Amino acid sequence: MGEEQNASATEQGTEEATQSMEQGYSWPVIRFDLPPCRTHHFYEQFRTASIPNNFLKTLKWSPDGSCFLTSSEDNSFRVFSLPDDSIGSGVNACSVSAEEESSAECLIVNEGESVYDFCWYPYMTASDPVSCVFASTSRDHPIHLWDAASGLLRCTYRAYDSVDEITAAFSIAFNPAGTKIFGGYNKLIRVFDVHRPGRDFEQYSTFQGKKEGQAGIISAIAFSPSHNGLLATGSYSRNTAIYREDNMELLYVLHGQEGGITHVQFSKDGNYLYTGGRKDPYILCWDVRQTVEVVYKFYRCSEQTNQRIMFDIEPLGRHLGTGGQDGWVHLYDLQTGQWTSGFQAAADTINGFSFHPWLPMAATSSGHRRFQVPDEGNEDLHLSENENCASIWTFSCDSIEENGGG
Repeated sequence: MGEEQNASATEQGTEEATQSMEQGYSWPVIRFDLPPCRTHHFYEQFRTASIPNNFLKTLKWSPDGSCFLTSSEDNSFRVFSLPDDSIGSGVNACSVSAEEESSAECLIVNEGESVYDFCWYPYMTASDPVSCVFASTSRDHPIHLWDAASGLLRCTYRAYDSVDEITAAFSIAFNPAGTKIFGGYNKLIRVFDVHRPGRDFEQYSTFQGKKEGQAGIISAIAFSPSHNGLLATGSYSRNTAIYREDNMELLYVLHGQEGGITHVQFSKDGNYLYTGGRKDPYILCWDVRQTVEVVYKFYRCSEQTNQRIMFDIEPLGRHLGTGGQDGWVHLYDLQTGQWTSGFQAAADTINGFSFHPWLPMAATSSGHRRFQVPDEGNEDLHLSENENCASIWTFSCDSIEENGGG
């Protein structure tokens, strides 16, 4: 099937998937005052003989929660299906140690170069194979749309520079409707129609003149989940901009991060924005209705690493979880800005943290670049099972609360 046909098939599946996602859900009320138990653990899949210094970069749950996707230094994505015994396990889940390897189906998708960013199609559901796709961007390559079930390339979205050479996006995101892909470039945002792969796109400059706008590489993109038409873009120039999606009108620019922005995320109600930066120990909270000052800050141990340290907000929208280079996950109350609890998830940097969309679970990824020091002719890296690994954690929960929650 050609690129145009694949994109058309994605469009046909959107309406059905949209109806499914808009149905009411019941969210578990998680007990964050109790430590979670590790219910699944994966590490052998990331011990690549061809790349001895392979390490995980991050991971993300699929929108339907049926699987999670990891990105690693070997330029590969791995799709792990959620083990069947996880459904309905809740507080009765069995804990596994770091030495126990869990079994799970794993699909490997290979990119050509170092991966910059990836994102799931927002209406992805395993019951609709047409919607099971994710997009990725890597060095010197166009944006790719991958089939998450087969690993095949569905289509590509190509941007060209002034000398007609392909230029790669540094960040990508689907808009909430799932009809467009927004790509962040150097002082540019390019917008691709999902149903028209190829080299057609709309282009918007993020910087005009010497002082106006957002300079630098656009390194992170996020849309407000409240359908208020706002999107946020982070820049390696250490600022974040808020735009209107419909016409890309720049509303304001936020300054205050100490490092280049690596992650931006809206609160569930769309009123707040959370930003994190490279080698910056604080996640900043901004009120997008009153953008004069930072509302509060969350600390995380990240001063000594250049890695992206990703964070996530639980489905009820009340708590935020973030990793750090100390191997700990810290959980913060979003209503008070206070630390709630924490737990050690690995023996090295926790670079990825993602809440499950509807179960009382979260997934973590760990790993960092290691420099080999030859020792008597042996250059092998000896990693423990609690390093360079991915884990699924199950939280205790009190009761079930209807869809809502701020």
